[in-house]
Amino acid sequence: MNDTVDKLVLFLGKRSGIDKLVKTIQYTSKLAHWHLLKTHPEIANRAKQWEIAAGLSRKAYRTGQFLTAFNDLRRNPGRTDLLRTLAVLGNAGQMVYYFFDHLLWLARIGVIDGKITSKMGFISAFGEALWYVFNITADLILITAGIREERRIVKAPSESEQGKAKIEKIKMDRVMRLMGMAADSADFAIAIAEVEPNPFCNHVITLGISGLISAWAGWYRNWPS
Repeated sequence: MNDTVDKLVLFLGKRSGIDKLVKTIQYTSKLAHWHLLKTHPEIANRAKQWEIAAGLSRKAYRTGQFLTAFNDLRRNPGRTDLLRTLAVLGNAGQMVYYFFDHLLWLARIGVIDGKITSKMGFISAFGEALWYVFNITADLILITAGIREERRIVKAPSESEQGKAKIEKIKMDRVMRLMGMAADSADFAIAIAEVEPNPFCNHVITLGISGLISAWAGWYRNWPS
């Protein structure tokens, strides 16, 4: 498939694709609001409203997403005991994150009591942060295993076509995992801003750039080949 429009249609036809597009809008608007606040306050206010709307839209799109983590755990728990343990812990964090994120969305649109918003935000972000830690750890283990396998194939006396194809597959898997780690690291910084507020993580530039790194890594990983 070489047609860009066809690829874009397929990309936006997936929930993950829509999420990455709206996430790009959300964090671009955040940076625009910060940049324009002093010079063009009216335009900055519009950017802020777009950021808020995009954030709420993403929460709506994620409705029921915690079931995906549960299903991933059922279908693909991992090849080794260590990977299975990381999968259980990571998916547990993901389920906590999405479940309380759903409640947070309902609180922000006025369906349930908004007084508990801060507590739900903290629990959701804490689960999210744990999810990213275990995800990154698992990816590092799998990347290391892939490098070892690649070296073993290269050192083989006669490198077959099958071996070359396997090396290409390992390299592609490594690129995808590195992109996933970039996204997870960026999102981890955003989660820490909620769990343990600090001047660095809570700065608009840190949040904006982290959000865009995560979004663009998601674009790369989900873009049709």
